[in-house]
Amino acid sequence: MVAAEEVTAWHPEVPGIAEVFHAHFVQHRYPMHAHATWTLLIVDDGAVRYDLDRHERGAPSDRVSLLPPQVPHNGRAATALGFRKRVLYLEPEALGADLIGAAVDTPTLDDPLLRRRVHRLHHALRFPGEELEAESRLALICGRLRGHLLRRTGPEPTPPRDRGVAHRLRELIDARVVEGVSLEQAAAELYAGPAHLVRAFTREFGMAPHQYLTSRRVDLARALLLDGLPAGSVSTEAGFYDQSHLTRHFRRIVGVSPGRFARRSPLPARSHDVR
Repeated sequence: MVAAEEVTAWHPEVPGIAEVFHAHFVQHRYPMHAHATWTLLIVDDGAVRYDLDRHERGAPSDRVSLLPPQVPHNGRAATALGFRKRVLYLEPEALGADLIGAAVDTPTLDDPLLRRRVHRLHHALRFPGEELEAESRLALICGRLRGHLLRRTGPEPTPPRDRGVAHRLRELIDARVVEGVSLEQAAAELYAGPAHLVRAFTREFGMAPHQYLTSRRVDLARALLLDGLPAGSVSTEAGFYDQSHLTRHFRRIVGVSPGRFARRSPLPARSHDVR
């Protein structure tokens, strides 16, 4: 019995990503077609064969494939067992039209670090509320893709220390713990590139901006719980997307769920300024 074809697709609230597309195909064969976006593809099982610019290409499971906008291509499984793939359709300006020719020449990239980063970005995109993480990961991915397309590959250099912009970004996050700040907004306000912001912050403080924001929100949630606010109301008050978003990070950082944390306090609730 042939397994059913499976598709999951959505549009995330992350600048630069037009669509996320996950699929399991066995018999489906893509006809020649073209996208207005960049196609960033990883294969989890099996392999894909496709034609791009009149050349047969392949997408094995240990590589990253980048197909440029406006260039026709097709696609089919390389074996009878089919393939599973995850795709990010990136807006044209994410990489720039001047790099299309380089992507046509070398659409398959042998870069384990890049593949891990794309995998982790897909993981972040599964959860609403993780937009800052997704933006940060996308900025690093696009920087590495540009390096490949410009033939500037190799070990990533240690980023120059930029303590000023790192501290200004931390101040910006501190001022918007509940409402949050996007990497795009921070880059515009601090006059720095998104990837530079991520690298500078991580080097200065030992964690990425999204990790710092999450830890601040968990601290705020702890204070609200100890003040007697019901666990069900804490998530939005502390800046989380919903209760499951709060619980996932609270348990990861504190070790227990918000509900169990609140029940463990032996003292009566007291009022104080949690901000």
